[in-house]
Amino acid sequence: MRSFLTTLGIIIGVAAVIAMMAIGAGAKAQVEQAFSAMGTNLLIVMPGSTTAGGSFGGFGSMPTLTWDDLAAIRAEVPAVRAAAPQLRSNQSIVSDELNWTTSITGTSPDYFEIRSWPVAVGEPFTQADVDAGAKVVVLGQTVVERLFGASANPVGQTVRIGQSPFGVVGVLEKKGQSPSGQDYDDAAFIPMTTFAQRIQGGLGKFLTGTIFVQATGSDTTQRAMRDVQALLRDRHHILPGGEDDFSIRNLSEVASAQQQGTETMTTLLASVAAVSLLVGGIGIMNIMLVSVTERTREIGLRMAIGAKPRSILLQFLVEALVLSLTGGLIGVALGVGTASWLAGKFRWPMQIQVDVIAISVVFSALVGVVFGIYPARKASQLDPIDALRYE
Repeated sequence: MRSFLTTLGIIIGVAAVIAMMAIGAGAKAQVEQAFSAMGTNLLIVMPGSTTAGGSFGGFGSMPTLTWDDLAAIRAEVPAVRAAAPQLRSNQSIVSDELNWTTSITGTSPDYFEIRSWPVAVGEPFTQADVDAGAKVVVLGQTVVERLFGASANPVGQTVRIGQSPFGVVGVLEKKGQSPSGQDYDDAAFIPMTTFAQRIQGGLGKFLTGTIFVQATGSDTTQRAMRDVQALLRDRHHILPGGEDDFSIRNLSEVASAQQQGTETMTTLLASVAAVSLLVGGIGIMNIMLVSVTERTREIGLRMAIGAKPRSILLQFLVEALVLSLTGGLIGVALGVGTASWLAGKFRWPMQIQVDVIAISVVFSALVGVVFGIYPARKASQLDPIDALRYE
């Protein structure tokens, strides 16, 4: 019982470290998954803000981006891999028997590459469809389930958006929800020219939406942002020191900030948990010192019949090591179990990290050795005659 209570500090410390690191790694993976669902190396260019009587309407309230701006971003910025418009409107989609109101997005084929959103069934619309203003639509999974059923294949069927019939050419893979709870799959996509003709009239040369820009790599996202900003300022004839009439959002920076916050919290929790390991080590040293005192006659007898000081040292050091290693192994099992229970109860993500488990076990053994050296040395340096006389 005394040995178990001694190792309890090690057990709690190792279990806490493993559980916190598993939950923290899972949270980090969830953040990465959420932002990768938005798209990779993604910049969002938004139009300007209206101003009336000192009241600002916010970015997007005034059309300042043009179709020529989009073409220039595609052609003149080397750090940009692709760019696509996003024109949005909520409309009702009607099948033969059901209807569903969802977000209709007018865009170009590059949009699906930028958003890392492949087609599960059928094909995406093509640039030829955009040039021809074809009445074709690509549906998200939620829209398919609402209009046709969960296991239906709507490719080749016709739906009505507004007053116009559209042929379903593809169904996108399931993408899930955004960090704010938005259902990405509750959407439908049509060519941007068709959107302007059939859904929402355009403003001539102005683009009534946002531009999604994909940089050539994660290391060029910042450069792409600077180059796009410089290009648009030049095209919009904004003087040095003047305020931009557009806004560029870098989702990579947001994702990085989220991950850093998660890592900071995980490190903080793991550091607090690691204190338990030190407390457990002090407990081991305490019990070993008591053990040396209680077994003084035994030590004297062993040394009297030929045991060398290093044998006594090794005996007590091994005892401390066994206590700490046993506590570490029990802590590993308890930590994995606790992480699994928390993940199931609160629906948190969890990632068990083998390297963290290995480091925790090694650290617990190191604690046993470090805190066991002093009692072991004290035992090995006892005088045999004094030890035999000890009562």
